[in-house]
Amino acid sequence: MPPEGEAVAAVRSDRPVPVPDEESAPFFEGAARGELVLQRCRSCGAFMWPVRSRCVECFSGEIGWERASGRAELYSFAVVHQRYPGFEEPYVLATVETAEGVRFNTSIAGADADELQIGMPLEVVFEPVSDDVVVPKFKPST
Repeated sequence: MPPEGEAVAAVRSDRPVPVPDEESAPFFEGAARGELVLQRCRSCGAFMWPVRSRCVECFSGEIGWERASGRAELYSFAVVHQRYPGFEEPYVLATVETAEGVRFNTSIAGADADELQIGMPLEVVFEPVSDDVVVPKFKPST
């Protein structure tokens, strides 16, 4: 995958594809550009995920989108052995916490499950999953 900030060319995947809606479109547009963008409250500065209409900290409706650092730590993970269409088992389902304090579920690229450690530093990479959708994943930082 290209480094953060570079556009990503789309390819096809057998995995389920998220369907961006009006509220999540900036997130997916950023990913297509090779940028991790997150919602941020203009009143108190809190970053948020998933998409919200009000701040989770101060309940302000003044929400915008901002480029995130792309750095994270592995918060938790599970190795899934159950067969699921589009995924080669076993696969890792991870929760990462970004440098901005946002946690979300994702996949880990470039590491086997036995190499993962809670708290390990990660950086964002992007995976095209259809001609129209690119999703962020994380890989161990080098």
